[in-house]
Amino acid sequence: MKKPWTIGCGAALLTAVLLTGLGGARGEEGPSPPDGPPVVVGLDADMSSGSAESGEAIRRGLVLAAEEINGRGGVLGRPLKLEVRDHRGNPARGIDNIKELGRRDDVVAVVGGLHTPVALAELEAIHALGLPYLVPWAAGTPVVDNGYEPNFVFRASVRDEYAGGFLVNEIARMGYRRPALLLEQTGWGKSNHRAMTEALAVHDLEPATVQWFHWGSPSLMPQLEAAVASGADVVLLTANAPEGVAAVRSMSEMSPEKRLPVVSHWGITGGDFYARARESLRKVRLVFLQTFSFLDPPFPDRARRVADAYVEAFPPARGPRDIFSPVGTAHAYDLLHLLALAVEKAGTTDRAAVRDALEKIDRYPGLVRDYEPPFTPERHDALDTSDFRLARYDENGVIVPLDDLP
Repeated sequence: MKKPWTIGCGAALLTAVLLTGLGGARGEEGPSPPDGPPVVVGLDADMSSGSAESGEAIRRGLVLAAEEINGRGGVLGRPLKLEVRDHRGNPARGIDNIKELGRRDDVVAVVGGLHTPVALAELEAIHALGLPYLVPWAAGTPVVDNGYEPNFVFRASVRDEYAGGFLVNEIARMGYRRPALLLEQTGWGKSNHRAMTEALAVHDLEPATVQWFHWGSPSLMPQLEAAVASGADVVLLTANAPEGVAAVRSMSEMSPEKRLPVVSHWGITGGDFYARARESLRKVRLVFLQTFSFLDPPFPDRARRVADAYVEAFPPARGPRDIFSPVGTAHAYDLLHLLALAVEKAGTTDRAAVRDALEKIDRYPGLVRDYEPPFTPERHDALDTSDFRLARYDENGVIVPLDDLP
């Protein structure tokens, strides 16, 4: 069944939306409405496959930010226009989308999606086209540390090098000593394997076992049986929603004395994981990484304003608890504001100039954090471990912060 927000997408082009801004739409007094040819920002994400909720969450954050930006006059006096492409988690489709958008003179930048393997596959095309690429979700370290100079990739999201250390520190704090690593067989999984193994060594620990799985695996019972046989006391999981469901279902089907707690990366939250795993979660203890919550934000006034705009723009949402995949929305919202600042700072939509300007923004008071600065020539990751937290699903499937761990 399609979600209420799902748009039919037989073709690569999903939607092209010209955003006029909430203030302008209501006829309220304020800055002159933007005029002239639109400044186009592309979104290249999974909009219809297993992690489609992540793509839609990102789109919603971009829509909300663009409404604000256009409501105060746009960028360089021109309106922002969002165009969405659906890569469906397929790297080849993602490359085609990047090439199609990047060859257009009116596209100033592209925002990516959840999938690290897609982003890694797109790097060559991104840099051949000199296209600023903004990452609100994909966490693989080499997405940003990609070897290209100049580097056109900028991220406001988790970095696996930091995430591995954070998750390992958390399980150590909880008293676990023998983690089993359960990882998808992709560039993202390999990035986490490296980060987690290095972090475990800092604690004088080693994985009890390392188990790999492929996309589309319907069951992870063999891997979990191997984890139990290894003497593991916790599972560190790196998976997206479809395989996360397989992991939790398989764990729930094991006898109670064999079931292990699961501490997961955040890929599971980018799809319909809770709806499909609800019954299994009654038997499995699961917590996972997050960076932001509208229920416990670092800047309540900023979050309240964005949540109110979200409710107005996206019925039937009625409040912060109805904002699904909140990290995708929050990161995308901040990234588009940072891009707008860079365009204004550059005084042009020339991509190379915008790329350079992204490294020179002094400060932006964002939804997720105060960026001081967001990026530098040496650092294209805007977030760090101080932004990380653990969370869980409540009985209604709402992602809630986990403040006090047992």
